[in-house]
Amino acid sequence: MSIYAKHIGSELQIRPSQVDAAIELLDSGNTVPFVARYRKETTDSLDEEQLRQIQERLKRLRSLDERRETILDSIAEQGKLTPELRKRIQAAATPTALEDLYLPYKPKRRTRASMAREKGLQPLAELILAQTLSSQTVAQIAAPFVGEEVPTCEEALAGARDIVAETISDQAGVRHMIRKKALQWGTLSCQKIKKAADDKQVYELYYAYEGRVDRLKPHQILAINRGESAKILRVDIDIDERNWLLSIRSAFRPDRRSPLSEQLQMAINDAAQRLLLPAIKRDVRRTLSEKAEKHAITIFARNLRGLMNQPPLSGHIVLAVDPAYRTGCKVAVLDATGKLLETATIYPHQPQRRWGDALKTLSLLVRRHKVTLIAIGNGTASRETEKLAAELTSKLGSVHYLIVNEAGASVYSASKLARAELPDLDVSLRGAVSIGRRALDPLAELVKIDPKSIGVGLYQHDVNQKQLSEALEGVVESVVNQVGVDVNTASPALLTHVSGIGPKLSERVVVYRDKNGRFPNRQTLLKVNGLGSKAFEQSAGFLRILDGENPLDASAIHPESYDTAIALLQRADLVNEGDSTRREAVLSSIKPTAELAAELGTGLPTLEDILEQLMRPGRDPRSDLPAPILRSDVLTMDDLEPGLLLTGTVRNVVDFGAFIDIGVKQDGLLHRSQIPRDTRLDVGNTLDVAILKVDKTRGRISLGWPKEKEL
Repeated sequence: MSIYAKHIGSELQIRPSQVDAAIELLDSGNTVPFVARYRKETTDSLDEEQLRQIQERLKRLRSLDERRETILDSIAEQGKLTPELRKRIQAAATPTALEDLYLPYKPKRRTRASMAREKGLQPLAELILAQTLSSQTVAQIAAPFVGEEVPTCEEALAGARDIVAETISDQAGVRHMIRKKALQWGTLSCQKIKKAADDKQVYELYYAYEGRVDRLKPHQILAINRGESAKILRVDIDIDERNWLLSIRSAFRPDRRSPLSEQLQMAINDAAQRLLLPAIKRDVRRTLSEKAEKHAITIFARNLRGLMNQPPLSGHIVLAVDPAYRTGCKVAVLDATGKLLETATIYPHQPQRRWGDALKTLSLLVRRHKVTLIAIGNGTASRETEKLAAELTSKLGSVHYLIVNEAGASVYSASKLARAELPDLDVSLRGAVSIGRRALDPLAELVKIDPKSIGVGLYQHDVNQKQLSEALEGVVESVVNQVGVDVNTASPALLTHVSGIGPKLSERVVVYRDKNGRFPNRQTLLKVNGLGSKAFEQSAGFLRILDGENPLDASAIHPESYDTAIALLQRADLVNEGDSTRREAVLSSIKPTAELAAELGTGLPTLEDILEQLMRPGRDPRSDLPAPILRSDVLTMDDLEPGLLLTGTVRNVVDFGAFIDIGVKQDGLLHRSQIPRDTRLDVGNTLDVAILKVDKTRGRISLGWPKEKEL
């Protein structure tokens, strides 16, 4: 069993044998989606989230062990590695504990203590640390250390105290105790820097703020950090003297009987104020920031998953509008597959205000292409453009409109991928195409954009960018593989995120498809240059071939399980059954049992998955989620009054609540105090809300949970 399995299993409350199996599979080059879906028998059905947690903790533990070996080698080279110290280093469970133990042996720049040692004052420092009992005075004890480099007793004592202060500061146990108490009882305070300009009073809440460290919320910590970086706030951590002094005295206690007791107390105060407390304060700030960033990244990831899981609006002819004022609204008409049919530019807003011409142009486009849906980006001039769409739909009747989150569309428009997909189209019109395609299939379009450019969350640029990228890439990989990809229509951007494929293979798949035509079956994938048996094993179950030679290729059933699936169909006499209703009825009557699984030569979890796929072949998991809200009218702030019930779409979820698009210019805030306990909201959810308060001056809308919904 892996040395890490027990530790990770205990932390995640998973059996060590499951962790060990997962580690072995991941170390063998298997992806998380593949292991979660097709190796359930081996891991006893660990899900993707658990596997990613195992992967993350395994990486952290291995990194810790690498650092541990480096430290052991460094101390051994100094000839200072004792059996007891080795034991303590081997037992250190966190990077902080490890670095605390290494600190006394870590090569340092010249310090006051090192200069004092060079002057031969180490023995005097050891006398102070030992609290030597003597009938001599302090001056008499220090006298033997006076010489050419140390001309006075006071200088000798000062140098010795520097050595003692550094010894105290380097003591691992002391640091641990003070840090622990600071994280529990410390107080963080903020003050506005007097001459700092905060014109919009963004950080007004923290101009004179004080709060217990252990009670700070993640969004407060990130806001304070940003205010400090902007040189608007001055931040400090206060650690009560009782906490740090008692911690130091637990290891370094002055003895009143010793003539050197006062020297030790002076060294204790110096160690605390000059060395320990500044370092501990930095540790506390770093710990707070790391926790807040981790929380923020989790929120980002969850919101991105909700956004990418929004159901596609297949079958629509879409007229997409990228709103703007001076430069005009860019318009693109797309067919049901996302193919561009026509573009236009209209100028309904200031300064041109050609409202009538804009309506005429849109009306012609709708009739010419039989448009069934208008998609409007939610950026600048969005709500003004919504009024235009509402007026148009009221005249045409058969068309509805939809507000689409356009975050990242401008990034896509200027990207290399956009230039390759739409080479003859002006960059300003590519954004409209992206907005339209997001309505048709959010996932297929959003994968073309760096996940960090899709603004769902708070303080996106203030968190660890590497960790944010890894988390968001994990979400994209997870959603893409859960949904599955039609290998005969997918873009390289979408194929890149399929388990076992990646950027290079995705390009080769498309090159092969362009040269040889549609893939008739999954086995043909092996003809793609560079796509070997391992890549095929990892990817085949997630790549769909619709209307191919083998109906199973359109499902999430892995080719390695085809024999089992066919045997199950033969058992139910459904091999040639074309009636999907009868097939589902017959299969639903089959109870997956361990005995049946053994008879078919598979495991029970795999049998359950095969049955589900055979009953609902090619099912898109996004179809189980509520569809986006299609509108035909527009609301203004003047239409809102307390008590009004509306249906809205969750646009963003943050620590203090959720922002809901209710069809007016400003999203409303459903504060967390209004959300019933145990209710989880995700980006893309639709729900009924009640208007609580409307602040027209500040453009703020407060929302509440309808009372009947609580019942």
